[in-house]
Amino acid sequence: MAETLSRETRIVRREKDTPFRKLKADICVVGAGIAGISAALEAARLGRKVVIVDGQAALGGQAVNSIIATFCGLFSNGTHGYQFTYGVADRLLAHLESQDKSIYYRHGPNTTVVYYDEVVLSRWMEQSVLEAGIEVVLGATILDVHVEGRRIVETDFMTRYGGVSVEATGWVEASGDAALVWQAGFACRQPEKGGVFGTQMVVLENIDEAKQPTRYEIADRMKEKAADYGLLRREGLGFTIPGRGIAAMNMTHVETPLDPVEASRKALEGKDQAARAVEFLKKEFQECFGNARIRSFGLPGIRQTRWIAGSHHLTVDEIRAGTKFDDAVARTAWPIELHDHGDGHHWITFDEDHAHYIPLGSLTPDECDNVAAAGRCIDADSAALSSVRVMGPCIGMGMAAANALDLAGTGSVHQIDLAALRERVSDNVEKKHYRWTDEEMRAAS
Repeated sequence: MAETLSRETRIVRREKDTPFRKLKADICVVGAGIAGISAALEAARLGRKVVIVDGQAALGGQAVNSIIATFCGLFSNGTHGYQFTYGVADRLLAHLESQDKSIYYRHGPNTTVVYYDEVVLSRWMEQSVLEAGIEVVLGATILDVHVEGRRIVETDFMTRYGGVSVEATGWVEASGDAALVWQAGFACRQPEKGGVFGTQMVVLENIDEAKQPTRYEIADRMKEKAADYGLLRREGLGFTIPGRGIAAMNMTHVETPLDPVEASRKALEGKDQAARAVEFLKKEFQECFGNARIRSFGLPGIRQTRWIAGSHHLTVDEIRAGTKFDDAVARTAWPIELHDHGDGHHWITFDEDHAHYIPLGSLTPDECDNVAAAGRCIDADSAALSSVRVMGPCIGMGMAAANALDLAGTGSVHQIDLAALRERVSDNVEKKHYRWTDEEMRAAS
């Protein structure tokens, strides 16, 4: 029987007045990183119709696509601290724990950091969003934001396949760079001087885990040899889930400007720095990395660029004091983590019983009534933001943003029932649950 091939084609031509695809939602989430995903899932759980939009062609933001590889700030201080954030975090951790070699709790001297498999995390996000019935728009950039008084009513996005307009009652600003609030014309903040360096992550495979150097050994050798390899950063560390033979390496500092041309150039420089760092590892720590090869580069990892001007400006003094606000919605004890110079970073750690809190006022733009921010674009001074923008509290902020908008409805996020909000987010502000076995707790004590 002769093979039948399809040969038919048709001529098409773009019409200049092609209408935008129209979507309507109760809540539109702009940004699909860990904060945005948490907000979208929580809003859907509350029964709201949700649209989530992201500039990447995949969900997950930096948590997946920049291969951050660690959940930081999710547990209190101490060798085996209690969990700070629940809800979405519980579901996420349970899924990772159910998959072989997909999660590892590193109990350090100061706190517990969770290493995760970014592929398993991405699949959980995708499956959860689909099961929740959330409408997804990927590969979309903001063209225009339509504002009426103190409210965003509609936003136009452009994708490679055409335009999409989203009309929503409430909006979650989880873009990371406050892109929605910025394009709407509302006030934003940037660092007064200089900027905050980002990181180009690189994943290495075929390493010898048994011979892996400590972060202190890597840092000492980098201080000694970095100039020989043309490295900017003088310190580095790796994240390894035991038994996988794979390490996610954090070895670079890269500028992350908001200018589109400069940002593109710095992204290329970041990959060059990461490749140089791999060469350093292969030569200086041959027993562990001699046979290693690059499995993948993450997208540029960005820490802080631009954020909202909220009704409360969270300060480093409030962080140090552990100020517990009446409208607290999330907490962490993560150190003040300053990446404001190229060759390294500076940590200011806290005691074992310390916790600091994030108020709703830092999530709500002062000039706007129907937006709640989450993640690294909430309002804080540069030092304070460095301690609350990590993924643990970002999950809590995403959930809080969804609840605030749900309570606000067609009203203002500045005039919601705070008692009702406190009840909804109480687990993420008050609860103390230990995930560890009795044996682990005895070993820690």
